[in-house]
Amino acid sequence: MLKALSFEDLPNRDKLLSMSGLEAMRAILDAQMPAPPIGDTLNYHLHMVEPGRVTFRGTPRFAHTNPMGTVHGGWYGTLLDSAMACAVMTKVPKGSLYTTLEYKINIARSIPLDTEIEATGVVSHAGRSTGIATGEIRGISDGTLYATGSTTCIIMKIKDE
Repeated sequence: MLKALSFEDLPNRDKLLSMSGLEAMRAILDAQMPAPPIGDTLNYHLHMVEPGRVTFRGTPRFAHTNPMGTVHGGWYGTLLDSAMACAVMTKVPKGSLYTTLEYKINIARSIPLDTEIEATGVVSHAGRSTGIATGEIRGISDGTLYATGSTTCIIMKIKDE
């Protein structure tokens, strides 16, 4: 039986503030810190972390469909929000945190159920107080473009380092 996750399973704020965003993302990728539980719920996981670039991989299942039987737009949005915002996180300095201010997605076509996809976010700007990134979802097997997105994140200095 799987253990029910709780807030105690996530890194605490002090631990996050003691690391740069890039260090934190690499710790999640290397399973040194737990991944957020949303990935289990929506069947996606962190695949690659580089400065300014993050990739998640996932597969939409029947549980992720809307009443018409197609992949719900929220699945696309959550994956792109994760990829784009985590790309910004790789640029967040030690002592700071970030959160998504706004994001936009454009769905180009429906993802067939059980299709393996890759969601990639790339930073176009990371400053003292804001980060901007773009992203896309593509099929792993053939590179088909399923959606694009953009985000603006706020970067908040919490503690002097």
